[in-house]
Amino acid sequence: MSCDLDLSPIGNCAASALVDRQGRFVWACTPRVDGDPMFCALLSGRDPDEQQFGIWAIDLVDQIKAEQSYERNTPILVTTLEDARGNVVEIVDFCPRYRRRNRTYRPLAFVRIVRPVKGAPRIRVRLNPAVEYGARAAARTSGTNHIRYLVPGTLRLTTNAPVSNILEERVFRLETETVFFLGPDEDFGEDLIATTRAMRENTRFYWRNWVRMLATPLEWQADVIRAAITLKLCVYEETGAIVAALTTSLPEAPNSGRNWDYRFCWLRDAYYTVQALNRLGAADILEGYLVYLRNIIDATPSGRIQPVYGVGMEPILQEAEMTTLAGYRGMGPVRIGNQAHEHHQHDVYGQIVLSTVQAFYDTRLFRPAGMDDFLSLESVGDRAYDVYDKPDAGLWEFRGRAAPHTYSAIMCWAACDRLANAAHKLGAEERAAHWRKRADEMRAKIEREAWNEKLGRFAATLGGAEMDASLLQALDTRFLAADDPRFLATLDHLERDLRRGNYVMRYADEDDFGKPETAFNFCTFWLIEALYLVGRRDEARDLYEHMLARRTNAGLLSEDCDLVTGEAWGNYPQTYSLAGMINCAVLLSDGWSTVR
Repeated sequence: MSCDLDLSPIGNCAASALVDRQGRFVWACTPRVDGDPMFCALLSGRDPDEQQFGIWAIDLVDQIKAEQSYERNTPILVTTLEDARGNVVEIVDFCPRYRRRNRTYRPLAFVRIVRPVKGAPRIRVRLNPAVEYGARAAARTSGTNHIRYLVPGTLRLTTNAPVSNILEERVFRLETETVFFLGPDEDFGEDLIATTRAMRENTRFYWRNWVRMLATPLEWQADVIRAAITLKLCVYEETGAIVAALTTSLPEAPNSGRNWDYRFCWLRDAYYTVQALNRLGAADILEGYLVYLRNIIDATPSGRIQPVYGVGMEPILQEAEMTTLAGYRGMGPVRIGNQAHEHHQHDVYGQIVLSTVQAFYDTRLFRPAGMDDFLSLESVGDRAYDVYDKPDAGLWEFRGRAAPHTYSAIMCWAACDRLANAAHKLGAEERAAHWRKRADEMRAKIEREAWNEKLGRFAATLGGAEMDASLLQALDTRFLAADDPRFLATLDHLERDLRRGNYVMRYADEDDFGKPETAFNFCTFWLIEALYLVGRRDEARDLYEHMLARRTNAGLLSEDCDLVTGEAWGNYPQTYSLAGMINCAVLLSDGWSTVR
């Protein structure tokens, strides 16, 4: 049977992997999240049981049962396998992360601790990284207690298992705790079992301490915590970048060709991620991302800012198809890079300012924003004012057409509106008046041109008639109030045009790849927020519970879901979807005052 998306991520903000329900690594890239997938079974189109390379499996002979869960409030994954004779083996997977020598220890490393729980289980270890996007198995060399894999960055496996058992994929009886440390190509140098046990304990403490500082809602706490941990796993901490997802080319719908590489930092997706984590008080992600943003702005002081960059701030993300992998369930193509780096998407100027504006008010931050930051952002505001009513590709990244999108225009307005607020906070009243004048001018034009008098609602483009779920964001940006008759009329039309039972589509019109076939999870969460804010609170809660029921065993969501079955499609785990899950929980939950 080929892979599905019932996968559990592990990571440490430098390394990450997706583990299936049988405890097999089916996706992991090196040396960065956007690198060559040394474990690529997810996109091979083959049954993981038959995968010859591109996988790390610990197979239990005659297995009949598998159970899997995370250690509470951590990304430490525990998989328990049972065979037909009642023998049981436990696999603990994690990437080390903790404070050491007054800095964060987060190596490109994976730890697997395997121990017999009951009886005498017999296992086989299949550790065969691939290179060049699944083209061939990585070359390897071995020593007494280690194997070197010549993948990008070169990794070394250190283990107390017989190395020949791994090299020859020999079945052997598991009688004692066996450890596998796949990490930097250097001598491990310490007691393997004692050190990895300490790594597990220290990693557990780090994550539980981080979670302890979150301001979680009263209801759905475990769901919100799991989403927050996973959003943090999508951070590339070295630069502060936040990737849209950990994967590439998981199709948005079966055989649709809508297969894209999401292992980059979209400034839009990162804004929504930061916004959701800010609502939980996770200031560390905001501060790291602001470093990334400031570097992006400095590199383009007055020109076009791209919608997406590499995690190392690379501006060029050349898109190409890799024919060496058949694709998820054989549904290619597998793409790397993303053409969106060439697009004009004007909403990005609003998202830069919206991501930054909290720093002018938040006194918790190590580096609050000041006048220098404001002056730097003014160039972003100037660009927003210049282009807000001009055609762009829009947030859905249309490849074959451009139009002045209402969502982009509202985000550009938000840039100028928030700059006025920030200037006032800094006491720069002349600049505040300048940006307020611009914001008021932009608002008037957007309200006039986005409103379609004939249809009695706002349209997705200025002067147009299209319907688009992004119109719901007029509330979150504070462009419209929830009791504005124009918003209520637009909401009514949107539900008729884009709602499909318990799901919402981005849009229903044909695009470059035909008519959309699946719902976009983030848009359903936008609808939930809107329903709550207009007073339909019971309906909002019911819809939220339905979305929670669509999650994987790990408690996560991909980008899209089937309109009938709810099956997960699109890249995974998707930051948009997890941000929506958090935002709605914070909004819908009863307050802590109800139990204190």
